Order: sequence, then structure tokens, then C-alpha cells
Amino acid sequence: MAGKEKKAAALEEKLQLLRSATKSNAGNKTSILVDASKYIRELKDKVDEAAAAASQAADRSNTSMQVNVSSADLDSSRGGFRINVSMERSRPGLLVSVLEAFEELGLDVLDADVSCADDSAFRLQALGSSGQGETVDEQMVRQAVWQAISKCINSSDGDE
Repeated sequence: MAGKEKKAAALEEKLQLLRSATKSNAGNKTSILVDASKYIRELKDKVDEAAAAASQAADRSNTSMQVNVSSADLDSSRGGFRINVSMERSRPGLLVSVLEAFEELGLDVLDADVSCADDSAFRLQALGSSGQGETVDEQMVRQAVWQAISKCINSSDGDE
């Protein structure tokens, strides 16, 4: 008989724990279990809502990533250029893509200041000149950098 009483006491203790965890005021076992089931469903819904909100926030940050490409002081008399590129988030291979774009235009980077790490902001300031002594077209440089950035963003989005 003591074994049955022990089991009943253990069950009552577990039901009391379940009642307190789910903030249930139910008195019988069935009602406590129904309240616990509702509570679990509510928690699951909250987790799903939080996951959806996090996913939407991530999508917004990816689509609204600010890219600022500003070219300044294009010195056409010496065929030189200075360009500033900044992004909220870096991407793998971004620096290489931008430098390859300069190379395709026949531009030599004489000095560069670059800051990027993992997923943090990307910054590039570059001074350069045209390798053939030609003048540098500002719009052409901007367009090449934009294309390099777009290519890099699209290729890394495909990898994720």
C-alpha cells in the first residue's frame, strides 16, 4: 500500500509543478494537462513569431544594405583618382572584386586604406592612376565598382 501512496504523492507533486509552470488554476489531472497543452502551444506560437520576425529583420538588412561609392578628386591632368567605398556589411571576396574591377579598367592602385572583417562594415579608400597615362572617367570607375559589389553580393547570397 505504501508504494501506491508514494506513486500518488509523486504524481501529485509533478502535477503541482506542471500547474505552477503553466500558471494553471485547474484542480483535476485532466484540466491541468489541457492547460499545459495550451501553454505549450502558446509558447510554440511565440517562438514561431519570434523566428519569423528575426527572419524578416535579416531579410530587411540584406536588401537595405547601404552601399556608398563616392569618387572624389579625379585628377584628369595626371590620370589619377581617389575613391571611397563604404558598406554596412562586408562580404567574402569583396575587396578582391573591387581590386579586380580597377585592374580591368587598367587602373593602378598606388595607396589603399581598407577596413573589413567578417560581417562588419567594409571601407576602402584608394588612390590610383591610369596605367597608360589616360584620363580616368569618374562614372566608369563608379560603375565598375558597383558591378563588382553587385557581383560579390549576388555570389555570396547564392552560397548562403
